Amino acid sequence: MSHTAFTRLHPTGTHPESQQRIAVLHEQLAFVECPAAAQADVLRCHSPELVELVRAGTGWIDPDTLCTETTHEAALLAAGAAIEATRRGGFALARPPGHHAERDRAMGFCFYDSVAVAARWAQAELGIDRVAIVDWDVHHGNGTQDIVGDDPSILFVSLHQSPFYPGTGGPYEQGETFLNIPLSAGDGDAEYFEAWQLVERAVTRFEPELLLVSAGFDAHVEDPLAEIRLSTGAFRELARRTTALAPRVAAVLEGGYNLRTLPSLVEAALEGFG
Repeated sequence: MSHTAFTRLHPTGTHPESQQRIAVLHEQLAFVECPAAAQADVLRCHSPELVELVRAGTGWIDPDTLCTETTHEAALLAAGAAIEATRRGGFALARPPGHHAERDRAMGFCFYDSVAVAARWAQAELGIDRVAIVDWDVHHGNGTQDIVGDDPSILFVSLHQSPFYPGTGGPYEQGETFLNIPLSAGDGDAEYFEAWQLVERAVTRFEPELLLVSAGFDAHVEDPLAEIRLSTGAFRELARRTTALAPRVAAVLEGGYNLRTLPSLVEAALEGFG
């Protein structure tokens, strides 16, 4: 699930999170165009004040996060892609990413938390009771945790480099229905798959009807923004193992900033999701 407008909306110039991320994916991957999310879908997760801030296109929200006059449109479309991926059991190839966006705050390239919006949409519109979210982006999904961390019907599990941006998700930051698995700079496939046993135990115990993946690819060895060293094949295997954890699985693109490698990494994950 994607849309041609992702290559036009929310222009960010030479920022790492640029239109080119989707353009290189569209060059190599077929996709179904998706509708935008309704504002009501976003408001299940975010405050009206944040929506108005993003709609206003206020410029630099923080040193990392540029809000333009078309960011609100792009972020609604990204949330819509996540919803459509959830409906169909697909992969949302969308931008801007979302997992750093908290209920009341845009940050870290993110404005609306698409995976959280999709989880709440599935509960409201599909009648699904229990949703798990597994986040394998190299950064902690602080926004997702902020939105769903106290919701007993949604399990959130994040594997991420630590200490690292955004400075959350440390080893002692745990909850009844959220699990943080910090990994160290330089860790690679072996360390990730050892940690994956914790993911499997937590998700299996939770028994979700639906599992959503915040699929970041910035833990790859060649990504310029982080220091984890996953191979291309690791993303295929992560996706393969994820599909075994719930009867319904969908994924949402988060990070991944090497334009040369991103298409092959997404292709590997698609092969694993089957």
